[in-house]
Amino acid sequence: MSLLPVDTPPALSDFDDSARRIAAFTAAVESPAPSAEAEEWRYSPIGEFSADAYQPRLAAPAGSASSDGGVRTGHAASIGIVDGWITSIDVDPGWEAKGLAISDAASSDRAVSVPDAGRFDHLHLAFSPSTLDISVPAGLTVTEPIVITSHLTAGDGATAAFPHVRVSTGADAEVSVVEYQTSDGAGLSVPLVELAAASASRLSHVVVQQLHRDTWQLGRLVSTAADQSTLSSGIAAFGGGYARVRTDTSLDGRGATGNLVAVYYGDEEQVHDFRTFQHHRGPGTLSDLLFKGAVDDNAGSIYTGLIEIHEDGAGSNAHQTNRNVKLSEDAWAWSVPNLEIRNNDVRCSHASTVSPVDIDQQFYLQARGVPPTIADRLIVAGFFDEVLQRLGDPEVDTLVRGLISAKLDGRAS
Repeated sequence: MSLLPVDTPPALSDFDDSARRIAAFTAAVESPAPSAEAEEWRYSPIGEFSADAYQPRLAAPAGSASSDGGVRTGHAASIGIVDGWITSIDVDPGWEAKGLAISDAASSDRAVSVPDAGRFDHLHLAFSPSTLDISVPAGLTVTEPIVITSHLTAGDGATAAFPHVRVSTGADAEVSVVEYQTSDGAGLSVPLVELAAASASRLSHVVVQQLHRDTWQLGRLVSTAADQSTLSSGIAAFGGGYARVRTDTSLDGRGATGNLVAVYYGDEEQVHDFRTFQHHRGPGTLSDLLFKGAVDDNAGSIYTGLIEIHEDGAGSNAHQTNRNVKLSEDAWAWSVPNLEIRNNDVRCSHASTVSPVDIDQQFYLQARGVPPTIADRLIVAGFFDEVLQRLGDPEVDTLVRGLISAKLDGRAS
C-alpha cells in the first residue's frame, strides 16, 4: 500500500479514533500536492517526491517492544521510538517520584494545532500511532537530560514513519530533551514536535539528525512560550537525502524568550531545508536565531525565515542570522530572511551570507606553514564553534564535533 492509496487504508479503522484519522487522511488526499512553484517549497526538490514509493507503518514493528536496557547513566529518562511507534519508556525512579511524567498518550487524547497545515501534516495526523507525552510539573528542575532515540528501519519497502513528541512544562519548571534521529536506508520520516513552556519555565529541545542518505525527512516543530519563559531549540543536521524542518516559535507571554540554533553540513547530493517563523505576540519578547551550515560537492541548503511582530508585540527584540560556507564550486545555498512588523516599538535585525572559505584566513594559516587542507579544516571547525556553544549539552557537543570531523575527513579522502 502506498502512502496515498486511492481508497482510505482499512487499517485506520482499527484505531480508537478512526473517524478523526479518516478525516485527516481525506484532507491529505484533497489538499494540493506540494510544488516547488509555491513559495513554501521554493528551491526544494519536492518535485522528485513520489508517494507511491512509501508505505505507512500501521502496526508496531515486530520484536521492537523490548526496552533498550533501561535508563542510561546521567539521564532522567530514556525513550525508544521505532518507525514512529514508541517501543520503550524508562524513567529514573527518583525523577518519577518527583513528578516527571512520560507516557505513550492515546492518539484520541491529542489536541494538535499545526499552523498552515498541508498534505504531510494531514498524513501525520492520520498515521501517527500515538504521542510521546513528556510533562514536567510546576517548580521541578530536571537536572539530567531526557533522551529520545528515534529510528526508521529499512524493511521490504520504504517505510513512512510519523513520530510525535510533545513536551510541556509547568510554571517555573526546567527540562532538557535530546532527540537522536537515525535510519537504515530508504524511507520517509514525518516527525512532529510540540513544545509548550509555561510561565517562568525553561525548556530546551535539541535534535541530532543522522539519517541515511536515502531517507527523506519532512518535519515540523511547533512551540509556544508563556510570560517570562525561555524556550531553546537546537538542530544538528548531517544526514538525509532531502531533510526539511519547519519551525514555528510563538512567543505569547510578556518577556518570553526564544533561542533558536542550527548547525548543518551537507555533501554529495544532500539538501538541508529550514523554514523558520518567529512570532512575537506578547510585549517585551526576545528571539535570537543563529543557523550556520556548510555545503560541499553538489550539496545545497535552503533557509527562509520570517520575524513577525504582532500588534501587541511592543518592546520586542528579534534577531535572525543565517550564514553558509561553500566548500566547492558546485555547492549551493539559498538564504532568504524576512521581516513583518506591525508595531513601531521594536528592535529587529536579520542577516544572511553565502560565501566560500575566507581567503584572508586561508592566507594567514598557510603563511604560517599550515597545509591548505588542514587550514580549511581549522577554518570550518571555527566557523561552527559559535553555534555549537549554544547547543547547551556536553554530550551533544562532543558528538556533533565528531560528526563535523567525519565530514571533513571525507573531504580529505
